[in-house]
Amino acid sequence: MNILFMGTPGFAVPSLKALNNSEHKVIGVVTVPDKPKGRGLKLAESPVKQYAKESGLKLLQPVKLKDEDFINEVKNLNPDLIVVVAFRILPPEIFNLPEYGSINLHASLLPKYRGAAPINWAIINGEKETGVTTFFLKDKVDTGNIIMQKSVVISDDDNAGSLHDKLMDTGSLVLLETIKLIDEANGNPEIMQQDDTLASPAPKIFKDTCKIKWSEPAEKIYNLIRGLSPYPASFTLLNEKVFKIFKTSKTGLEIKGQAGEIFILENEMIVNCSDKVLRIDELQPEAKRVMKTKEYLAGHKFSGGERFMY
Repeated sequence: MNILFMGTPGFAVPSLKALNNSEHKVIGVVTVPDKPKGRGLKLAESPVKQYAKESGLKLLQPVKLKDEDFINEVKNLNPDLIVVVAFRILPPEIFNLPEYGSINLHASLLPKYRGAAPINWAIINGEKETGVTTFFLKDKVDTGNIIMQKSVVISDDDNAGSLHDKLMDTGSLVLLETIKLIDEANGNPEIMQQDDTLASPAPKIFKDTCKIKWSEPAEKIYNLIRGLSPYPASFTLLNEKVFKIFKTSKTGLEIKGQAGEIFILENEMIVNCSDKVLRIDELQPEAKRVMKTKEYLAGHKFSGGERFMY
């Protein structure tokens, strides 16, 4: 089968690699244009572009997906199937072109967590399970008919980074199985419609999402922190300085004090929440690197009464 692949971040690379090493032919790779990055604002290539270049695959980087030249280029490639993994929203002019349609690999068990940040929100909301879904594209984002799903357990110490890697690897295997089903069924595999009444959102993460509200329960804050680690990371304020928090541990302890109040016990940083306390294990003080809390405490003394604010 001739496949046109579309994707951008590292999450999409194992899927592209699996396809490129399969019996199918990747006739082209579509990714975003290079973007300025870092202090020098040098143009940076997406991980998908880097792999495509290394593998000698045809590369397309359209600025606008509705551009006539791009649409004609896709028509000329004449793909049997378009495969989308972590890319932009495709217009119908594109996803309706292939004989077998266009499919997407999504990092949740749809219809749960439709949107841009399903991995983050699954952890933030305290889910014990998530997974990957392949589905046919339709006009409304993440609503198409489901082809395959596979569950993945979320362990209590998973963060967004570790869960990302689990789903990335699982997803590449499920994608290959999905394409095999489509190929064997001549484009008409068994499908399942999504139940919109069971849908939940996974919107883009904004700065306000990352603020730690210490007046909330410890469990909720614990999940927020690991759901945003390592990126974009949750944050709080101490003496008007931003502290990013990357890792905490639940203790079960209850200490009387104000929400956000900091206690140093046996060289450990303990912080009050609304019900119990959390131990801060890894943080990043403003303008400094990420470090273990014990390392930070070795160079910083607390006088007592300090409090994280929000």
